[in-house]
Amino acid sequence: MTTNHVNEEAQVENVEPSTSHNEINDSQSTTQSSEEFLANFDWVSYQEAAETVDEKKYKEFEKLVHENFVDTQHTDVIQGTVTHMTDREAIIDINAKSEGVISLNEFRYNPDLKVGDSVEVIVDIREDKTGQLVLSHRKARVIKAWDRVNEAHDKGEVITGFVKCRTKGGMIVDVFGIEAFLPGSQIDVKPIRDYDQYVSKNMEFKIVKINHEFKNVVVSHKALIEADIEEQKKEIIGQLEKGQVLEGTVKNITSYGVFIDLGGVDGLVHITDLSWNRINHPGEILELDQKLNVVILDFDDDKSRIQLGVKQLSQHPWEALSEDLKEGDIVDGKVAVIADYGAFIEIAPGVEGLVHVSEMSWSTHMRSAQDFVNVGDQVKVSILSLDREDRKMSLGMKQLSADPWTDITSKYPVGSKHKGVIRNFTNFGVFVELEEGIDGLIYISELSWTKKVKHPSEIVTVGQDLEVVVLELDVDGRKLSLGHKQIQDNPWNKYESEFSEGTLVESSIHEIVDKGATVILNDDITAFVPNRHLEKEDGNKLKKGESAEFKVIEFNKDYKRVVLSHSAVYKEMEQEIVKKAKKKAAAKTEVSTLGDIDALADLKKKMNEEENG
Repeated sequence: MTTNHVNEEAQVENVEPSTSHNEINDSQSTTQSSEEFLANFDWVSYQEAAETVDEKKYKEFEKLVHENFVDTQHTDVIQGTVTHMTDREAIIDINAKSEGVISLNEFRYNPDLKVGDSVEVIVDIREDKTGQLVLSHRKARVIKAWDRVNEAHDKGEVITGFVKCRTKGGMIVDVFGIEAFLPGSQIDVKPIRDYDQYVSKNMEFKIVKINHEFKNVVVSHKALIEADIEEQKKEIIGQLEKGQVLEGTVKNITSYGVFIDLGGVDGLVHITDLSWNRINHPGEILELDQKLNVVILDFDDDKSRIQLGVKQLSQHPWEALSEDLKEGDIVDGKVAVIADYGAFIEIAPGVEGLVHVSEMSWSTHMRSAQDFVNVGDQVKVSILSLDREDRKMSLGMKQLSADPWTDITSKYPVGSKHKGVIRNFTNFGVFVELEEGIDGLIYISELSWTKKVKHPSEIVTVGQDLEVVVLELDVDGRKLSLGHKQIQDNPWNKYESEFSEGTLVESSIHEIVDKGATVILNDDITAFVPNRHLEKEDGNKLKKGESAEFKVIEFNKDYKRVVLSHSAVYKEMEQEIVKKAKKKAAAKTEVSTLGDIDALADLKKKMNEEENG
């Protein structure tokens, strides 16, 4: 027997049991011509190799086998028919030597599978340990799905997919049995806040990217509507005009304004154009997806930036302001905003006036507006100025109370003593509040009779109660000069006699300074000792803390200046000794001189007598 004959016999043996099977006989795939050929075929001669098969008949037989029976060695997708179903498996006829089985788990997406349904399969295992042909529907679907996906991507076709679930950054979509990724930015042209609304829905998509290496597919729903939106956008932009009123939808809310979708074209309503009333954030009056009418205020040359307004659609509040309102009127208002320089008071919806901090109190001592009012406070104010054309209004609060300077001369005459509170101080003095609206200044030189104050903080603190004396009053300039040291008598009047020039005092060196040293007298006078007057009798100089006797060599009450000298003490003693010595010597000289005069007188008298004799 030749090799061809053996192969032909094997093929016939493989075909024979299949053709004798009842289910194969019932198959609609067997044609009438194949039945006639098989009926007239001389099987006996063929099996015994009694004669050579005609080449024409052999090729005809080979053709019929190829057309009607599946080669299980190939990995192509095969169309099969469900012939039987159990609780766990489905029996599939693929026109092979035997029927194949598929686990029902592969048909979970199709719970309505029944006998007679046509399904796509691929040969998974040609023959398992029990000799059974094992098929796979899932693998066949994947192969077919990738073919469809690639074809749809290449042709730019619109496909339908099933949104399975949410995932990080987007959604998972079933496309032909393949899990594709739908990014959140590709769901719609507007931002999506509720992803769950798309789960378990069928949607149309366009395949925008395929990664063959990692078998990843990216789809987009946004791409389907962008083309239509672009056309719609061009049409809308072409019709835009300033002053045109359109209906839009709130697309996004920011701290500085609101973006409005005009049907494919976005415009911005700045926060200042949302309402005539003052608002802190657009979210106070608008919400996402809210529909509202807007007016086109302006746009650039290519109309890519469109400025919209909402408040312009309603009457300006100033136009509704009562004509009877005038300067000097007292009105009720609500504190809307507080700034460093004052507070804005809303006296009518959308109508505000400014109360400058200087108009909040009669006090000339400037403070912050927060010291007087808080946002939301209901207050009474007086209209100081009203400009309807420029829509500006100045208000005042202090005008509702009497001006404390009205009777200032009787309340605070010059020389009167009072008690005030230190509000603040500067390098040159201290501001003292005697009452609300009445402030006075104590110059640094008026704080102490004896101390040389370099800064007020050395002797006083803010908030401290302090006794003062009115030194000067300027009613027109609303200025009040005060003094603190005048509460006590000027001790320099007493010290003028106590520490007059030439007076000797006993004290110690308090501090050594650049040009000498200081000495404290009576605990409140700081006297100065120049360097050359610190020298002791032994030639050394006095040191800090060393006690000694000093002589007052200068006393100036006006300049509060006392100058001492130690060296003058012992030098004066030396001078006194010298003086006494000189006086004694002079006395001796005087005695000698008188004696000589008497002798001369006697001599002269004697000579005269001799001459007259």
